[in-house]
Amino acid sequence: MGSLIINGDNKLEGVVKVSGSKNSALPILASTILTGREYIIKNVPDIDDVRRMLEILTLLGCKANYDNGICYINTKGLDTYDITDELSKKLRSSIIFLGPMLCRNNIAKITYPGGCDIGSRPIDLHLSGLRQLGVDVKEEGDFVLCKANNPHSGDVKLNYPSVGATENLMLFAVGLCGKTRILNAAKEPEIIDLQNYLNSCGYNLIGAGTEIITIYGNDNEVPDNVEEYSIMSDRIEAGTYLAIAAATKSKICLKSIEKEHMKCIINLYKKVGCLIDDVGDYIYIINNGRINAIDKVVTSPYPGFPTDLQAQVMSSLCIAKGISIIDETVFENRFKHVKELNKMGANIKVDGTLAIIKGVNKLHGANVNIRDLRGGAALIIAALSAEGISTLTNIHHVFRGYEHLIDKLTEIGADVKISE
Repeated sequence: MGSLIINGDNKLEGVVKVSGSKNSALPILASTILTGREYIIKNVPDIDDVRRMLEILTLLGCKANYDNGICYINTKGLDTYDITDELSKKLRSSIIFLGPMLCRNNIAKITYPGGCDIGSRPIDLHLSGLRQLGVDVKEEGDFVLCKANNPHSGDVKLNYPSVGATENLMLFAVGLCGKTRILNAAKEPEIIDLQNYLNSCGYNLIGAGTEIITIYGNDNEVPDNVEEYSIMSDRIEAGTYLAIAAATKSKICLKSIEKEHMKCIINLYKKVGCLIDDVGDYIYIINNGRINAIDKVVTSPYPGFPTDLQAQVMSSLCIAKGISIIDETVFENRFKHVKELNKMGANIKVDGTLAIIKGVNKLHGANVNIRDLRGGAALIIAALSAEGISTLTNIHHVFRGYEHLIDKLTEIGADVKISE
């Protein structure tokens, strides 16, 4: 894939339809292997991470097809418990197959997963939780082998409200006899969406969105009908376009969103001077000038400020009036975009978990390198607001999580193209 060329400093205006949630689609797709049946999953984003999930399902013996936002999946042919080395290292979310694979086959083998290099992101919480439910876990070299020879329900305490660990435990516990409780569970909206999906399949879970999720296991006794479900919209994509409007002094309307999941980012941009209104499932944002700096943004688990929007917000604050501080408390290696933003004229200094951003009047075009998904989005935002032309390499990172990015930007007036 070539580089992304952006001719910046253009005001943007138009309507952006927010896609289905990446962070909701991936665990729901993995959950289809819980039982051998047919599934129709709607509002699935057309992104690289989804394609990799479908490829994994196919390699596991399932049938998986994608057509215009809909995944058609038949998992009756599942014939292996081994997630291949190549795919698991490309996609960190492949770890989410552990829970449903154990539920279906009582055994699962997976290579330590890959994905964006934004910190250690250990899978210890996943494995510790499974051990608490009677799973035998062996870590050998680059892979993990789990066997559920004598699994049992019960209380599982997470030392940190990990989204992935919460999802894996939900997907394993639905097949256990009796009641399982996940204590200190992640509260993200995507957890609620997963619970809603599982309940629509015939399982019985309550409490998603709170610190305690209760799963009433039914030992895989669920209806054998074709299951249809439409996943929630992507709050991180929506937040990214809010950051674009703030940085480019633009007017953008977002449609097909669940605004109740976006209070944190909406309140932030209201605080720095943007005009934001909402009607139904639409959000309108207008920014007519330089935004104001914000004293401090601290990333934390939901309902706190999402780490997945840290880089995008930082990019918009590069041209704010005053000094802003961002404290990244979730991942220890999520400031890789800072060096590239500074190439474009930003004034950012990093001190441990803190990024101190001194706003400048303008950024300028530059050649920059994308290192990860959300950092790539931040560099796109900076390039859209900058004077001149920017060239962004390793653009494939961004296509992991943003559907039809070039088309959406072009439709609201951005001058962007992929080089040959």
